[in-house]
Amino acid sequence: MTPRVLVDAAAVPADRGALIRYVDGLVAALHEVGADLAVVCQRADAERYGKLAPTARILAGPVAITNRGKRLAWEQFGLPVLAQRAGADVIHAPYYSIPLRSGLRVVATIHDVACFTEPEQHDTARASFFRSATRTAVRRADRLIVPSKATRDELVRVLGADPARIDVAYHGVDPTLFHPPGEREIRQVADRIGLHGHPYVAYLGALEPRKNVPNLIRGFAEAVEHLPAPPALVLAGGPGWDGEVEAALAGLPSRIRIVRPGYLPFADLPGFLGGALVVAFPSRSEGFGLPVLEAMACGAPVLTTHRGSLPEVGGDAVAYTEPDAESVAAALRALLESPKRRAALSAAGVGRAREFTWRLSAEAHLASYRHAMNS
Repeated sequence: MTPRVLVDAAAVPADRGALIRYVDGLVAALHEVGADLAVVCQRADAERYGKLAPTARILAGPVAITNRGKRLAWEQFGLPVLAQRAGADVIHAPYYSIPLRSGLRVVATIHDVACFTEPEQHDTARASFFRSATRTAVRRADRLIVPSKATRDELVRVLGADPARIDVAYHGVDPTLFHPPGEREIRQVADRIGLHGHPYVAYLGALEPRKNVPNLIRGFAEAVEHLPAPPALVLAGGPGWDGEVEAALAGLPSRIRIVRPGYLPFADLPGFLGGALVVAFPSRSEGFGLPVLEAMACGAPVLTTHRGSLPEVGGDAVAYTEPDAESVAAALRALLESPKRRAALSAAGVGRAREFTWRLSAEAHLASYRHAMNS
């Protein structure tokens, strides 16, 4: 039996970061594999989800759910009503929190458990919410979906989750969005962020503690300080909640150039990632590491850490470093000094990225929904 699934996309944050690329990629792929699908979302997103999944039933929630507190309350009372009206058999909650009394099977995606293992790397209020939501999902959801084996193992180790109720479904990458760019794409993005052909090292993601951006800044400065014309470091993404990034920037020599363009439009990401000398992502902890996969798909040489799920994503197609600033500096310097190594990583990364498709992810999700129906 193929269950009718309601995907709760109402928690989509406005910045449309990596977690939202997961929801969008999954919804489109579920449509492509013929899933019996309904999507509940905020009203501003209804048209977009209608285009991503033309055969799905798109249900717009009330205006009030743009407020986080009201959305969480509506999730418990309003969402189950919509699911029943849509004739859903399964509710998929892709962002930790779940409705507790829906009368339907519930599948929840747990993206990582870093708020338990590294609580100091998280904003206190957000970490408290994620810990509570994760514990509840582990106890009450019929199935749990995780994006990597590393996250599954941590969920079992830290919270005693039943491994028989956990399904691993890797994220995918959309080759129409993320691909090796042409020179025009590269030039347009570089001009837009003020580089105008100047070489650069790229980072894509939130500027928050667990992403290890301060050590990237310090390591980058050490790696390039000896160069007569050092490349720039471009930090693309939203601001963090602490002052560590600002402190790291304050200690830099004036000749070290850091560019902070904020969020970049999706259309700019191939040119930004593929045009970089290196994409550096020295995160301390990741449930999957979607920026690493997307950078590989764009033909970028990638430097990341051998932590958590990142080796599952990068395999032998990326370079690795420890997360401390000195190690980042040494690994980054080695890549910048070796065009041959960067070219090899670029080619290997493109091939590796082809192994991760949203279609495969959707099929794994469908298997999890069926397991939930049979539990």
